[in-house]
Amino acid sequence: MSNAKQTEQMQKGAGFIAALDQSGGSTPKALRLYGITEDAYSNETEMFDLIHQMRGRIIKSPAFTGDKVIGAILFEQTMDRAIDGIPTATYLWEQRGVVPFLKIDKGLADEVNGCQMLKPIPGLDALLERAAKAGIFGTKERSVISAANEEGIKAVVAQQFELGNQVLSHGLVPIIEPEVTISIADKAGAEAILRAALLAELDKLPADKQVMLKLTLPAEPNFYKPLVDHPRVMKVVALSGGYSRDDANAMLAKNTGMIASFSRALTEGLSAQQSDAEFDTMLGAAIQSIYAASIAG
Repeated sequence: MSNAKQTEQMQKGAGFIAALDQSGGSTPKALRLYGITEDAYSNETEMFDLIHQMRGRIIKSPAFTGDKVIGAILFEQTMDRAIDGIPTATYLWEQRGVVPFLKIDKGLADEVNGCQMLKPIPGLDALLERAAKAGIFGTKERSVISAANEEGIKAVVAQQFELGNQVLSHGLVPIIEPEVTISIADKAGAEAILRAALLAELDKLPADKQVMLKLTLPAEPNFYKPLVDHPRVMKVVALSGGYSRDDANAMLAKNTGMIASFSRALTEGLSAQQSDAEFDTMLGAAIQSIYAASIAG
Protein backbone atom coordinates (compact mmCIF):
# COMPACT_ATOMS: atom_id res chain seq x y z
CA MET A 1 0.00 0.00 0.00
CA SER A 2 1.02 3.60 -0.57
CA ASN A 3 3.17 5.09 2.16
CA ALA A 4 1.24 7.80 4.06
CA LYS A 5 4.27 10.11 4.14
CA GLN A 6 4.75 9.69 0.40
CA THR A 7 1.08 10.42 -0.23
CA GLU A 8 1.33 13.60 1.83
CA GLN A 9 4.44 14.65 -0.06
CA MET A 10 2.71 14.19 -3.41
CA GLN A 11 -0.43 16.01 -2.28
CA LYS A 12 1.17 18.91 -0.41
CA GLY A 13 4.90 18.97 -1.14
CA ALA A 14 6.40 21.94 -2.96
CA GLY A 15 8.45 20.89 -5.94
CA PHE A 16 8.31 18.80 -9.10
CA ILE A 17 8.71 15.26 -10.44
CA ALA A 18 11.87 14.33 -12.34
CA ALA A 19 11.23 12.04 -15.31
CA LEU A 20 14.22 9.69 -15.43
CA ASP A 21 12.40 7.00 -17.40
CA GLN A 22 13.96 6.92 -20.87
CA SER A 23 13.45 3.39 -22.17
CA GLY A 24 15.04 1.34 -24.96
CA GLY A 25 13.86 3.50 -27.84
CA SER A 26 14.75 6.87 -26.32
CA THR A 27 17.95 5.90 -24.49
CA PRO A 28 20.39 6.41 -27.42
CA LYS A 29 19.12 9.98 -27.91
CA ALA A 30 19.32 10.69 -24.18
CA LEU A 31 22.91 9.42 -24.12
CA ARG A 32 23.85 11.49 -27.19
CA LEU A 33 22.51 14.63 -25.51
CA TYR A 34 24.61 13.66 -22.48
CA GLY A 35 27.72 13.45 -24.67
CA ILE A 36 27.90 9.66 -25.09
CA THR A 37 27.69 8.45 -28.71
CA GLU A 38 26.71 5.02 -30.01
CA ASP A 39 30.33 3.94 -30.45
CA ALA A 40 30.74 3.99 -26.64
CA TYR A 41 28.68 0.81 -26.26
CA SER A 42 28.33 -2.37 -28.30
CA ASN A 43 25.08 -3.87 -26.98
CA GLU A 44 21.91 -3.05 -25.07
CA THR A 45 23.34 -4.12 -21.71
CA GLU A 46 26.26 -1.69 -22.02
CA MET A 47 23.86 1.04 -23.18
CA PHE A 48 21.66 0.57 -20.11
CA ASP A 49 24.73 0.49 -17.87
CA LEU A 50 25.69 3.93 -19.20
CA ILE A 51 22.22 5.44 -18.79
CA HIS A 52 22.06 4.04 -15.25
CA GLN A 53 25.38 5.75 -14.49
CA MET A 54 23.88 9.01 -15.76
CA ARG A 55 20.74 8.59 -13.67
CA GLY A 56 22.79 7.62 -10.63
CA ARG A 57 24.91 10.75 -11.05
CA ILE A 58 21.76 12.87 -11.16
CA ILE A 59 20.14 11.19 -8.16
CA LYS A 60 23.31 11.43 -6.04
CA SER A 61 23.85 15.11 -6.84
CA PRO A 62 23.53 17.38 -3.76
CA ALA A 63 20.77 19.36 -5.52
CA PHE A 64 18.58 16.30 -6.08
CA THR A 65 16.57 16.05 -2.85
CA GLY A 66 12.95 16.00 -1.78
CA ASP A 67 13.13 19.67 -0.86
CA LYS A 68 12.59 20.52 -4.54
CA VAL A 69 12.29 17.17 -6.35
CA ILE A 70 9.30 15.52 -4.69
CA GLY A 71 9.18 12.50 -7.02
CA ALA A 72 11.08 10.68 -9.76
CA ILE A 73 9.86 8.35 -12.51
CA LEU A 74 12.07 5.34 -13.20
CA PHE A 75 12.46 2.90 -16.08
CA GLU A 76 11.97 -0.76 -15.11
CA GLN A 77 15.68 -1.55 -15.46
CA THR A 78 16.49 1.39 -13.19
CA MET A 79 14.14 0.00 -10.54
CA ASP A 80 15.90 -3.36 -10.84
CA ARG A 81 19.35 -1.82 -10.36
CA ALA A 82 21.06 -0.27 -7.36
CA ILE A 83 22.85 2.94 -6.40
CA ASP A 84 25.77 2.43 -4.01
CA GLY A 85 24.48 -1.09 -3.37
CA ILE A 86 20.98 0.11 -2.41
CA PRO A 87 17.96 -0.66 -4.67
CA THR A 88 17.19 2.50 -6.63
CA ALA A 89 13.65 3.07 -5.31
CA THR A 90 14.83 2.56 -1.72
CA TYR A 91 17.78 4.91 -2.29
CA LEU A 92 15.50 7.60 -3.71
CA TRP A 93 13.15 7.62 -0.73
CA GLU A 94 15.48 6.82 2.17
CA GLN A 95 18.59 8.74 1.01
CA ARG A 96 17.11 11.61 -1.02
CA GLY A 97 13.51 11.95 0.24
CA VAL A 98 12.18 11.53 -3.32
CA VAL A 99 9.03 9.47 -4.02
CA PRO A 100 9.68 6.74 -6.64
CA PHE A 101 7.40 6.01 -9.60
CA LEU A 102 7.74 3.40 -12.36
CA LYS A 103 7.10 3.74 -16.10
CA ILE A 104 5.08 0.63 -17.02
CA ASP A 105 4.02 1.15 -20.64
CA LYS A 106 5.64 -0.79 -23.47
CA GLY A 107 5.35 1.91 -26.11
CA LEU A 108 2.68 3.10 -28.50
CA ALA A 109 0.38 1.30 -30.91
CA ASP A 110 -0.04 2.54 -34.49
CA GLU A 111 -2.01 5.76 -34.93
CA VAL A 112 -5.79 5.45 -35.24
CA ASN A 113 -8.10 8.48 -35.39
CA GLY A 114 -5.12 10.76 -34.86
CA CYS A 115 -4.13 9.05 -31.61
CA GLN A 116 -1.74 6.36 -30.43
CA MET A 117 -2.98 4.12 -27.65
CA LEU A 118 -0.81 1.97 -25.42
CA LYS A 119 0.54 -1.32 -26.66
CA PRO A 120 -0.48 -4.35 -24.58
CA ILE A 121 1.53 -4.77 -21.37
CA PRO A 122 2.09 -8.51 -20.86
CA GLY A 123 2.67 -9.64 -17.29
CA LEU A 124 1.46 -6.34 -15.86
CA ASP A 125 0.03 -7.74 -12.62
CA ALA A 126 3.34 -9.46 -11.86
CA LEU A 127 5.22 -6.23 -12.61
CA LEU A 128 2.93 -4.22 -10.34
CA GLU A 129 3.39 -6.74 -7.53
CA ARG A 130 7.16 -6.53 -7.96
CA ALA A 131 7.02 -2.72 -8.04
CA ALA A 132 5.01 -2.56 -4.82
CA LYS A 133 7.51 -4.84 -3.08
CA ALA A 134 10.37 -2.67 -4.37
CA GLY A 135 8.90 0.42 -2.69
CA ILE A 136 7.42 2.05 -5.79
CA PHE A 137 4.62 4.54 -4.99
CA GLY A 138 2.99 4.84 -8.39
CA THR A 139 3.23 4.25 -12.12
CA LYS A 140 3.30 6.21 -15.37
CA GLU A 141 1.81 5.24 -18.72
CA ARG A 142 1.96 7.44 -21.87
CA SER A 143 -0.38 7.68 -24.86
CA VAL A 144 -0.18 10.32 -27.62
CA ILE A 145 -2.87 12.57 -29.11
CA SER A 146 -2.01 14.18 -32.46
CA ALA A 147 -5.42 15.41 -33.62
CA ALA A 148 -8.60 16.90 -32.17
CA ASN A 149 -10.48 13.69 -32.91
CA GLU A 150 -13.16 13.00 -30.31
CA GLU A 151 -13.41 9.27 -30.98
CA GLY A 152 -9.64 8.81 -30.80
CA ILE A 153 -9.20 10.90 -27.65
CA LYS A 154 -12.06 9.19 -25.82
CA ALA A 155 -10.52 5.80 -26.68
CA VAL A 156 -7.14 6.92 -25.32
CA VAL A 157 -8.64 8.18 -22.08
CA ALA A 158 -10.83 5.08 -21.60
CA GLN A 159 -7.78 2.82 -22.02
CA GLN A 160 -5.73 4.95 -19.63
CA PHE A 161 -8.36 4.72 -16.90
CA GLU A 162 -8.87 0.99 -17.42
CA LEU A 163 -5.15 0.56 -16.86
CA GLY A 164 -5.23 3.07 -14.00
CA ASN A 165 -7.84 1.02 -12.17
CA GLN A 166 -5.61 -2.05 -12.53
CA VAL A 167 -2.74 -0.07 -10.99
CA LEU A 168 -4.97 1.16 -8.15
CA SER A 169 -5.95 -2.43 -7.36
CA HIS A 170 -2.30 -3.08 -6.43
CA GLY A 171 -2.22 -0.14 -3.99
CA LEU A 172 -0.22 2.06 -6.40
CA VAL A 173 -1.11 5.50 -7.77
CA PRO A 174 -1.22 5.79 -11.58
CA ILE A 175 0.05 8.82 -13.45
CA ILE A 176 -2.28 8.93 -16.45
CA GLU A 177 -0.46 10.56 -19.38
CA PRO A 178 -2.38 11.36 -22.58
CA GLU A 179 0.21 13.62 -24.22
CA VAL A 180 -1.04 16.17 -26.75
CA THR A 181 1.61 16.78 -29.42
CA ILE A 182 2.71 20.43 -29.15
CA SER A 183 3.13 20.99 -32.90
CA ILE A 184 -0.39 20.18 -34.10
CA ALA A 185 -2.53 22.98 -35.52
CA ASP A 186 -5.63 21.97 -33.53
CA LYS A 187 -3.88 21.63 -30.15
CA ALA A 188 -6.43 23.78 -28.29
CA GLY A 189 -9.29 21.77 -29.76
CA ALA A 190 -7.65 18.50 -28.74
CA GLU A 191 -7.18 19.85 -25.21
CA ALA A 192 -10.88 20.76 -24.96
CA ILE A 193 -11.94 17.23 -25.93
CA LEU A 194 -9.32 15.74 -23.61
CA ARG A 195 -10.39 17.80 -20.59
CA ALA A 196 -14.03 16.76 -21.02
CA ALA A 197 -13.07 13.09 -21.41
CA LEU A 198 -10.82 13.17 -18.35
CA LEU A 199 -13.48 14.82 -16.19
CA ALA A 200 -16.02 12.19 -17.25
CA GLU A 201 -13.68 9.33 -16.29
CA LEU A 202 -12.63 10.98 -13.02
CA ASP A 203 -16.26 11.24 -11.97
CA LYS A 204 -16.53 7.44 -12.25
CA LEU A 205 -13.70 6.73 -9.80
CA PRO A 206 -14.57 5.56 -6.27
CA ALA A 207 -14.55 8.29 -3.64
CA ASP A 208 -11.55 6.76 -1.85
CA LYS A 209 -9.29 6.62 -4.94
CA GLN A 210 -7.04 9.24 -6.52
CA VAL A 211 -4.98 9.32 -9.69
CA MET A 212 -2.41 11.74 -11.03
CA LEU A 213 -2.48 13.32 -14.48
CA LYS A 214 0.52 14.17 -16.67
CA LEU A 215 -0.48 16.60 -19.41
CA THR A 216 1.07 18.76 -22.09
CA LEU A 217 1.23 22.42 -21.09
CA PRO A 218 -2.07 23.86 -22.38
CA ALA A 219 -2.48 26.56 -25.02
CA GLU A 220 -4.66 28.54 -22.58
CA PRO A 221 -3.20 29.10 -19.09
CA ASN A 222 -5.17 27.40 -16.31
CA PHE A 223 -7.26 25.45 -18.84
CA TYR A 224 -6.73 22.34 -16.72
CA LYS A 225 -7.65 24.02 -13.42
CA PRO A 226 -10.89 21.97 -13.19
CA LEU A 227 -8.69 18.85 -13.22
CA VAL A 228 -6.33 20.30 -10.61
CA ASP A 229 -9.35 20.94 -8.35
CA HIS A 230 -11.03 17.56 -8.90
CA PRO A 231 -11.24 15.51 -5.66
CA ARG A 232 -10.10 12.32 -7.45
CA VAL A 233 -6.86 13.99 -8.62
CA MET A 234 -3.83 13.85 -6.35
CA LYS A 235 -1.70 16.07 -8.59
CA VAL A 236 -1.57 17.41 -12.15
CA VAL A 237 1.94 17.47 -13.59
CA ALA A 238 3.17 18.95 -16.85
CA LEU A 239 5.44 17.39 -19.43
CA SER A 240 7.82 19.62 -21.36
CA GLY A 241 6.81 18.00 -24.64
CA GLY A 242 9.70 19.34 -26.70
CA TYR A 243 9.64 22.91 -25.39
CA SER A 244 12.98 24.25 -24.17
CA ARG A 245 13.40 24.44 -20.40
CA ASP A 246 12.99 28.22 -20.41
CA ASP A 247 9.82 28.10 -22.52
CA ALA A 248 8.37 25.20 -20.51
CA ASN A 249 9.08 26.99 -17.23
CA ALA A 250 7.50 30.22 -18.48
CA MET A 251 4.35 28.39 -19.57
CA LEU A 252 4.17 26.29 -16.40
CA ALA A 253 4.38 29.34 -14.13
CA LYS A 254 1.08 30.57 -15.64
CA ASN A 255 -0.81 27.41 -14.62
CA THR A 256 -1.98 27.45 -11.01
CA GLY A 257 -1.61 24.13 -9.21
CA MET A 258 0.31 22.33 -11.96
CA ILE A 259 3.89 21.19 -11.31
CA ALA A 260 6.59 20.01 -13.69
CA SER A 261 7.46 16.46 -14.64
CA PHE A 262 10.25 17.19 -17.08
CA SER A 263 12.68 14.76 -18.71
CA ARG A 264 14.79 16.30 -21.46
CA ALA A 265 14.19 19.80 -20.09
CA LEU A 266 15.64 18.69 -16.74
CA THR A 267 18.82 17.19 -18.20
CA GLU A 268 19.35 19.92 -20.82
CA GLY A 269 23.02 20.92 -20.83
CA LEU A 270 24.29 18.07 -18.64
CA SER A 271 27.31 16.20 -20.00
CA ALA A 272 29.36 13.13 -19.14
CA GLN A 273 32.43 15.26 -19.82
CA GLN A 274 31.64 17.78 -17.06
CA SER A 275 33.47 17.62 -13.75
CA ASP A 276 31.29 16.74 -10.77
CA ALA A 277 31.37 20.38 -9.69
CA GLU A 278 30.27 21.61 -13.14
CA PHE A 279 27.62 18.91 -13.36
CA ASP A 280 26.20 19.65 -9.90
CA THR A 281 26.15 23.39 -10.56
CA MET A 282 24.28 23.02 -13.85
CA LEU A 283 21.84 20.46 -12.46
CA GLY A 284 21.26 22.62 -9.40
CA ALA A 285 20.40 25.61 -11.59
CA ALA A 286 18.02 23.50 -13.67
CA ILE A 287 16.31 22.11 -10.57
CA GLN A 288 15.97 25.59 -9.06
CA SER A 289 14.40 27.02 -12.23
CA ILE A 290 11.91 24.14 -12.62
CA TYR A 291 11.10 24.28 -8.90
CA ALA A 292 10.44 28.00 -9.11
CA ALA A 293 8.08 27.53 -12.07
CA SER A 294 6.31 24.68 -10.28
CA ILE A 295 5.51 26.71 -7.17
CA ALA A 296 4.76 29.96 -9.02
CA GLY A 297 1.12 29.17 -9.76
